[in-house]
Amino acid sequence: MGNSGLERLKVWVQAKDLAVFIYKRVVPCLPMEEKWGLISQVKRSAVSIPANIAEGYGRYYYQSNVQFCYNARGSLQETISHVILAVDLGYLTDEVYAGFITKANELLLLLNGYIAYLKKTKIGSNELTHKINENQVMYDIEDPVMEDSEN
Repeated sequence: MGNSGLERLKVWVQAKDLAVFIYKRVVPCLPMEEKWGLISQVKRSAVSIPANIAEGYGRYYYQSNVQFCYNARGSLQETISHVILAVDLGYLTDEVYAGFITKANELLLLLNGYIAYLKKTKIGSNELTHKINENQVMYDIEDPVMEDSEN
């Protein structure tokens, strides 16, 4: 892959790498009876992190970007919760957990830093915002039943 756009955004790269870690190192440790439970939940929350960062990155207005970063941070916390549950259930080794939590904590710091940067620079704050206003219109509604009875 090239090195443009999202691939230059360190927070997105680390979020994607965390999702890959979940798929390659965490999910294989989970029992198959968790396929529709914990496995599904941890995969969904892990891929949501880079996806939300990417969606925010594609927005022109910084407040939209910040909101999607908040969503990413929430998904990161959700992923951490799922992994802690997997540890408590005895599914993960200390080694896998240590690798995960190190990556998760690094990502949290990066994400918080990126949010602070966006708020400080307010990129896109001068963009035109479009408001949709609908003039109140009187609609003539014909009742087909009334028309038929008149004939």
